[in-house]
Amino acid sequence: MAADIADYAIIGDCSTAALVSNKGSIDWLCLPHFDSAACLAALVGTAENGYWAIAPAVPIQTVNRRYRGDTLILETEFVTDSGTVLLVDFMPPLSTMPDLIRIVIGKSGSVPMRLDLVLRFDYGSIVPWVTRTETGISAIAGPDMVSLRSPVSLRGDNLTTVAEFTVKEGEQIPFDLTWYPSNQYAPQPLEVFQACRDTEMWWSDWSARCSYHGKWRDAVMRSLITLKALTFVPTGGIVAAPTTSLPELIGGVRNWDYRFCWVRDASFTLDALLNAGYMEEAESWREWLLRAVAGHPGELNIAYGIRGERRLTELELPWLAGYERSVPVRTGNAAYSQFQLDIYGEIAATFYQCRLAGMQPLPGKRDGVIAAQLRFLETAWQEPDEGLWEVRGPRRHFTHSKMMAWVAVDRAVKSMQRGWLPFNSAWVALRDTIHQQICEQGFDSELNTFVQSYGAKVLDASLLMMPLVGFLPASDPRVAGTVEAIEKGLMSPQGFVNRYATDPVVDGLPHGEAAFLACSFWLADCYRLQGRHEAATALFERLLDIRNDVGLLSEEYDAGAGRLVGNFPQAFSHVGLVNTAFGLEQDVDAPAAGPMAR
Repeated sequence: MAADIADYAIIGDCSTAALVSNKGSIDWLCLPHFDSAACLAALVGTAENGYWAIAPAVPIQTVNRRYRGDTLILETEFVTDSGTVLLVDFMPPLSTMPDLIRIVIGKSGSVPMRLDLVLRFDYGSIVPWVTRTETGISAIAGPDMVSLRSPVSLRGDNLTTVAEFTVKEGEQIPFDLTWYPSNQYAPQPLEVFQACRDTEMWWSDWSARCSYHGKWRDAVMRSLITLKALTFVPTGGIVAAPTTSLPELIGGVRNWDYRFCWVRDASFTLDALLNAGYMEEAESWREWLLRAVAGHPGELNIAYGIRGERRLTELELPWLAGYERSVPVRTGNAAYSQFQLDIYGEIAATFYQCRLAGMQPLPGKRDGVIAAQLRFLETAWQEPDEGLWEVRGPRRHFTHSKMMAWVAVDRAVKSMQRGWLPFNSAWVALRDTIHQQICEQGFDSELNTFVQSYGAKVLDASLLMMPLVGFLPASDPRVAGTVEAIEKGLMSPQGFVNRYATDPVVDGLPHGEAAFLACSFWLADCYRLQGRHEAATALFERLLDIRNDVGLLSEEYDAGAGRLVGNFPQAFSHVGLVNTAFGLEQDVDAPAAGPMAR
């Protein structure tokens, strides 16, 4: 059985990632890339679907975990009656072929250890052909080949590779697992200990570029490292999470594949990178977005593959039992083809922010993209859509979607005012028309709040973004009424914000999900913009308290059960943490403006 989601930590090489439990078991690993089929899939299945455990073979008294400084090198310390051992896990960044390295270090005494490796390709469905080699083993099935090198003697036992060994004080025992195409020769073995030193230096140098040195520096730095770990460096795309089908509610069906790049995350992610001083990463993200959205504006995806792929066909994997029996387990994501108006606002805001930050447009491309999208929005903004939350029920006139259409036009007008786009009076008029309609049809005067969709009586936490994107100031009575209504109607007793009251008619899915963490960060931002600095800080620190022991957040939080749920670690949650921290560090008396409202 997989561990609690909070019991995992991430390691990665900026092309893929693995999840390591606090028991020393790697239960999720896709090779060679984030979107590749998993070869260790026990996280969403059983032990028979693949895992790699290294741990003491004697009773463990205590376990302590940490990342080594500002790096992605994970250290897990096991204390036993016979001694203490340290397990070091990492993946050298930007390798030609992915390597996952584990080093067992004796800290004191003499500790018996056991290794169990169950390799299963294609999401746990294929048992490979395993062969003994001079330095360990190799495993092959179809296009995939994995080698495991170690000085420890490995043996087969019932389709499992096992080893028993003892580590004494001062000893360091390495294990190097490498993937490569089965039609090629094995790459040259790494010098493991030098690779560890190089990896530590690479991450330390990257982290030293961070411009944030405020009160919550450790939390911000860990979130930024996590965002870097979720970046597919060859293209600059940032995956929403490295996992698929971790449930939004244990036992539920809201189990989605998040190993793709969502356009809706673009502007907030860009803010986090720019705020922290990572201009190179911001430029790579901007350029990935520009390549991905190229084409007719009416054919935009709401999500793309890590290389910009458009077709993300959704499939169910019936042989996997699901995380704590939460099925189905899915690959791909059918929501990619939905019509969501908000992505046009995200794209326009992203390119506008890039210009404000001093990035030059790519010649002949950027202006054409924005102009083409604005021409499309001149009529498309009046159409119903599936909305920010990717509901699978009927299309509606979602208030948030209309607001983001307004953002697209607003940023175009501001770009005209700065001389970055040719003047077009029609866009000024369109901006005013959209704004007026939202205020008339999206606001319910009886409830004194903006509502989820025109004519509805349902609240939606996405409306907290109104002051963040500059649609209305936080001081506007209608915004104040909306914040108050969300506090009363969508906040759990434990103080976390739900997205909306789930309704099968709207969702097209059964009831059931936890609090979406990004929404709570948005509420903290609204508090700050309203001048409620103490309330903003209290909510922010409440969110920090639910991070796991190594500073990671998932997509959602089940406040009743007190546990993280959803895909993990979640980029959008860590983006929210970074942006809220930067906002709270600003002068309380500074002009009220959200991260996207410049």
